[in-house]
Amino acid sequence: MEIGLYTLGDIGPEPFSGSTISAHQRIKDIIEAAKLAEEAGLDLFGVGEHHRLDYAVSSIPVVLAAIAQVTSRIKLTSATTVLSTVDPVRLFEDFATLDLVSNGRAEIIAGRGAFIESFPLFGFNTDDYDALFTEHMELFLKLNKNERITWNGQFRAPLRNAEIAPRPVQKEIPIWVGVGGSPESAARAGRLGVGMAIAILGGKPERFQPLVDLYRKTGIEYGHPADHLNVGITGHGYIAKTTQQAMDEYFPYYSNYWSYVNRQRGMGGTIGRSDFDRMAGPDTALFVGSPQQIVEKILYQYELFGHTRFLAQIDIGGLPFKKVAEGIELLATQVAPIVRRETAKESN
Repeated sequence: MEIGLYTLGDIGPEPFSGSTISAHQRIKDIIEAAKLAEEAGLDLFGVGEHHRLDYAVSSIPVVLAAIAQVTSRIKLTSATTVLSTVDPVRLFEDFATLDLVSNGRAEIIAGRGAFIESFPLFGFNTDDYDALFTEHMELFLKLNKNERITWNGQFRAPLRNAEIAPRPVQKEIPIWVGVGGSPESAARAGRLGVGMAIAILGGKPERFQPLVDLYRKTGIEYGHPADHLNVGITGHGYIAKTTQQAMDEYFPYYSNYWSYVNRQRGMGGTIGRSDFDRMAGPDTALFVGSPQQIVEKILYQYELFGHTRFLAQIDIGGLPFKKVAEGIELLATQVAPIVRRETAKESN
């Protein structure tokens, strides 16, 4: 199993002092986290896209290209690219260039986005939410396979024997569809034969098993080889030496994160400690605990989903970089080796 990290680059106030770091510092910390992740032996680092002042990353390829210059092995992925509001040709060119810069390490997780600010920003209509995603994905897959393309669609100018350059180091740029909980999205990923990355941010992981089953069933029905239908699991996490320490340290930041995210979405409500304790319990999908607790959660989900990739988001809520660095070390040295060993036994 590939094990890695992702960040959305949120810029939230630190819950104790109320101070907020600059976007400049946040980007520097993200690059340093990726460098530490590679040095510690993790497989993958992802960066997500937002277009608002309380997030630091709007241009994923630029940030990943900067990371490529301080790393040499770790895979670099978007997490996610808001595919509905980006021109597929520009997206392909950017990630093909990233692939050249990084010597073949570029990947994309494409999603529809939890926020919609990119629609008016780039002149798109939210009424076309699904149609845009469908058209852009289908065009991107064609661009990925062909040096020249002729194409007609609804939302952008036609292409007439257009040269699609540059071409990446890899034969094709790996692309996954990010799925939150929609059966339609799972079926689409299966129909297209691309990977499916599920964001499981809480609750019981069992409720996502029907999505995985639907994805694989649809993919096989559309003629895609079963071993090409890869599943990734992503989620929030925090690791400390003991589960109690992890719960105590993480709660203020986790509660803080959801407080400002809910405000961004025009919602109210906060998370109390008793709610958090239930949300982070041993039978839930929230990856908070000792290394052993995290191993047990990942392996339990592996029994459910048979996934090939796990990505943790460990830097939310104003968490100090020192704590992020400690989490990277624990994930890489005390979680990843056991998970890799146990899942390798299952696959043999």
